[in-house]
Amino acid sequence: MAGFPLEDDAMCFCCGSRNPIGLRLEFEETPDGRMRTIWTPRKEHQGFKDIVHGGLVATVLDEVMVRLLYLRGISAVTAGMETKLVRPVRWGNAYRFEGWIVQDRGRAVITEAEAFEEPAGERVAWAKATCIRVA
Repeated sequence: MAGFPLEDDAMCFCCGSRNPIGLRLEFEETPDGRMRTIWTPRKEHQGFKDIVHGGLVATVLDEVMVRLLYLRGISAVTAGMETKLVRPVRWGNAYRFEGWIVQDRGRAVITEAEAFEEPAGERVAWAKATCIRVA
């Protein structure tokens, strides 16, 4: 995939402003260099009754990690990701997702992310990813 251009056409499921069914997440960099977003899942994001689908939680974890790489000018995609869902994520509650770079190995960049319920601060999910540069 080396040399594959990554283009933003505003249709990203997580952050795309033109995606009519997307999450429309907004991101900010924290003072310590992490990427952060707040997501309040809706009922249509549930899997089992009142519990948000774990795949969507993993998707937002992935997005904060890759979005940080994008901010740093690193064109990379997730090659592999380990996710741990620690506590149920419930629709209607706000959650803070943060991602950071653990190690830059040249072609591979290792990232991690966590999600916390707001405002209590209880950790609900964690992820670690290996991202591969494509450009």
